[in-house]
Amino acid sequence: MKLLYLLVVIATLLSMKPHTPQSVTDSPGENAIFIVYGLKEGAKEPVKSLCADFSALVRSVRNRFPEQQASIVMGFGADAWKRLFPDQPVPQELKVFEPIAGARYTAPSTPGDLFFHIRAGRMGSCYDVAAILEDRLRDVIEPIDEVHGFRYLDGRAILGFVDGTENPAVDDEGYRHAVISAEPYFAGGSYAFVQKYLHDMAAWNALQTEEQERVIGRRKYNDRELTDEQKPANAHNAMTNIQDTAGNDLKIIRANMPFANTSKGEYGTYFIGYASTFTTIRRMLENMFIGQPEGNTDRLLEFSTAVTGTLFFIPSYELLAELGKEK
Repeated sequence: MKLLYLLVVIATLLSMKPHTPQSVTDSPGENAIFIVYGLKEGAKEPVKSLCADFSALVRSVRNRFPEQQASIVMGFGADAWKRLFPDQPVPQELKVFEPIAGARYTAPSTPGDLFFHIRAGRMGSCYDVAAILEDRLRDVIEPIDEVHGFRYLDGRAILGFVDGTENPAVDDEGYRHAVISAEPYFAGGSYAFVQKYLHDMAAWNALQTEEQERVIGRRKYNDRELTDEQKPANAHNAMTNIQDTAGNDLKIIRANMPFANTSKGEYGTYFIGYASTFTTIRRMLENMFIGQPEGNTDRLLEFSTAVTGTLFFIPSYELLAELGKEK
C-alpha cells in the first residue's frame, strides 16, 4: 500500500502544471477583510467546488477591479485539511497551533478551518468578494472571526510606527521566504499564521515618544532602526529578527493591517505572516512570549494582547484545482 501511495504521489507530481503561488507576496493594500470560518458537516463538496473555481474567481475579481489591485487568498486549517482531503498527503508543518505560554504572556490557539484574506483599494470591493464567498458556502460554514483592516496614514500600525519594515523585497528573495520549495508536492504553497492583537492605547499614548521607540526598536517618524547601543534587548524588532545556524536572516512576508472599533475602545493589529516554513514564525513567537533568553520577553506585549492564533496552509493554484477534482 505504501508503494502504491508513493507511485500515486509521483504520478500526480509529474502530471501537475507549474506551481503558481496565491497572492501571498502582495502588499498589505489599502483595505482588507480577514475571515476565519469553521466547517459544518457536508462541507466537502461545496468547498471542493470552490477550490475548482478559485483561480477563475480570482481572475474575475481582478478583471472587474483592475485599478484596485484586488486579490484573494484561500487557506485550510489542519483539521479541515484531513477531513476534506483524507486521501491527500498533509503538509509537513500543518498542525493545530500549540499555544506558547511564557511566565508572563501567552500566545493562544484558536480554532479555524477555512481562511480568506481579501485585499482591494476600496472596502466595497472587499465586501463584494466576501459576499460571493459567503453565498457559495453559506450552508456549510460557521463564522469564527472577521476583521476589516485599513491602511493608516503611510502604512503605520495604530501604534504610530510603520509596519512590515522587515519584509524582504518583493522579488526572488521575498518569494523564497514566503513560498514552499522544500516540500515538492506542496511547492508553490505557503504557511499563513494569523493573530489578532488588541492594544491598550491609553497606556501606550502615556509613553513619551522616545520610550515608544525603545519598545519598538526604531524611530517613530523616519523609521530608522536604533543602534545596538540604543536598542534594549527586549525591543520588538530585537525579538523578531532571527537567523539560521549559518547566520543568515530568516524572514517572512507580513501583511498586517490595523483595525478599530472606536465606540468600544477597541484598537488593534491583525498580524498575518506568510512563510515557506512555519518554524520561522514559531521561533519569532517563542522569542516574544517566552523570551530570548527566557524571561526577556518582547516589551510590546505590555501594551498588545494576542487574542487569537491559527495556522493555515495556502495551496498553489494548481493544487487547489487538483483538490477540486478529488473524488
